[in-house]
Amino acid sequence: MTGRAMQEPTLLLLTALADAPRHGYALIQEIATISGGRVAMRTGTLYAALDRLLDQGVIRVERDEVVDGRARRTYALAEPGRALLAEEAERLRAVAAEAQRRLAVVRPVAKGVWA
Repeated sequence: MTGRAMQEPTLLLLTALADAPRHGYALIQEIATISGGRVAMRTGTLYAALDRLLDQGVIRVERDEVVDGRARRTYALAEPGRALLAEEAERLRAVAAEAQRRLAVVRPVAKGVWA
């Protein structure tokens, strides 16, 4: 990954894998839960992101199995992904803290008027 901010789908996906390995459908459900229902990740988007993150070594395949006659792949957060997620969480925390600090400052808007 680069030094720039992480895209929200990637952030949600890594967050969904932070506490437990999950398969595709479980990831879609967990992402919806984490986002408060705001993000409904489509299957194609999910698997494209999973392939990209696998190629980057950020996640890994935990196991492949067959459930009810269907192949199921379970993914887990790899150590580089854990470090990347921790770094992004700290970046977001710092930005949010600065936003709160600035919102708390009362500044003059116009002569004799205070915000």
